[in-house]
Amino acid sequence: MKLDEIDRRILRALQRDARIQNVDLAREVGLTPSPCLRRVRLLEQAGVIRRYVAVLDPAQVGAGLSLFVRVWLKAQDVETIDSFIAAVERIPEIVDCYIMLGDCDFLLRVVAADLDDYRRIQAAHLGRLPGVQNLKTEVPSQTVKQSHALPLR
Repeated sequence: MKLDEIDRRILRALQRDARIQNVDLAREVGLTPSPCLRRVRLLEQAGVIRRYVAVLDPAQVGAGLSLFVRVWLKAQDVETIDSFIAAVERIPEIVDCYIMLGDCDFLLRVVAADLDDYRRIQAAHLGRLPGVQNLKTEVPSQTVKQSHALPLR
């Protein structure tokens, strides 16, 4: 789907506040409510808008500590990779997982209440992931920027 400037304005507004009323959204992007709603529905049907979510305060739900775990696998075959990915998908504390090009094979973002909770997650889950040769945990000292909004040019 080719996005025009009005689509981008709609998407920027929805990234800021997905609960905005259609009348307010239409006013903000310079449309009347009917064409605005039609455009939103088209963006949803095209998969540009995948879903709507609530962004939670991690500390208030017991997940205030984010850690990054670099993972090296024992092998690079399809079976090893697929079984690792399947296991990762079953661990709710792993909130992001990336296949990497470079030094490590995977990068995980794990959330925990605190370091004791992370040690529990590491012993119960991370240390038992299939095909893992080595894990290295990185602890950020401060979050400088964290955004869920994508740039729309």
